[in-house]
Amino acid sequence: MSQKLSGRLLSRTLVFLMFSVLTGCDKAPVDLVQGYVEGEYVYVASPYGGALATLSVRRGTEVAAGDALFALEHISEKAARDEAERKLSQARANLEDRRKGKRPSEIASLRAQLQQAQAALQLSLREVARQEGLAAVPGAAVEVEVDRARSARDQNQQRVSQLEADLNTALLGSRTDQVTAAEAEVRAKEAVLAKAEWDLAQKRQLAPKTGLVFDTLYREGEWVPAGRPVVVLLPPDHIKVRVFVSQLRLGAIRLDDAVQVMVDGMQGSLPGKVSYISPKAEYTPPMLYSQGSRDKLVFMVEVLFEQTVAVKLHPGQPVDVQFRGIQ
Repeated sequence: MSQKLSGRLLSRTLVFLMFSVLTGCDKAPVDLVQGYVEGEYVYVASPYGGALATLSVRRGTEVAAGDALFALEHISEKAARDEAERKLSQARANLEDRRKGKRPSEIASLRAQLQQAQAALQLSLREVARQEGLAAVPGAAVEVEVDRARSARDQNQQRVSQLEADLNTALLGSRTDQVTAAEAEVRAKEAVLAKAEWDLAQKRQLAPKTGLVFDTLYREGEWVPAGRPVVVLLPPDHIKVRVFVSQLRLGAIRLDDAVQVMVDGMQGSLPGKVSYISPKAEYTPPMLYSQGSRDKLVFMVEVLFEQTVAVKLHPGQPVDVQFRGIQ
């Protein structure tokens, strides 16, 4: 009986020791904090709707900043741009015409008329002098002839003055207010063209940053509503690690502190820096399970990496983070 009792006690002791060993193996080091990889995605969309004409990337590929991502059909936008270009050319031509005087043939015609009027004036001046000389001789001329000569002289003087003014006006071009109005019309047409070119450019989207094509949301030929993203990018500098640190440990963490991040299946650790410490307390998220005794009140801390390091991480991965100041 005593031997059976001793055997049972020995078996229980071995089970207890094995349980203690296994439990101790599962327990994480006290200086590690659990967290996960988070990605901030860039959703690339066009402000205008249209059928997806070209999808230039595939999910899972890498793109550089400025690479073509997709293009929507743009027939109406191109037509509007072409119309704006033609109207701007017309407005500029009108402005140049306003700034110039009359055409050379018109100016030559005015100068010829002025020469004719000046010749007529010279003849009328001589006729007035002759009639006035005859008036001094009794019976040689009548008073009405003198008046007729003087009237012709005055008319010819007015004609010369009129043609001189017309010629000067023709050489000056349009009035200042007309030129100003034409310049304003050109600026208005330039603004319309700039808007039309911007509208056309928005139908073709380029990669704003270098990164991974995380997903494509439409296929070629499908209708894309205005503002709906077509391509989802994940730039390396948008990958970070989020951990939730107990308020008891928070005082040992500072911005820009160096940290080491351990990932399952990866040899060694990845270096990072503390980029953000939340000023607001919250409760431990349900996806993080503590293997030791942890306070439920925690603060979120974010860690960023160099781009060459960030590309080794994937959103959703669980990680362990070792802070320099936590023991």
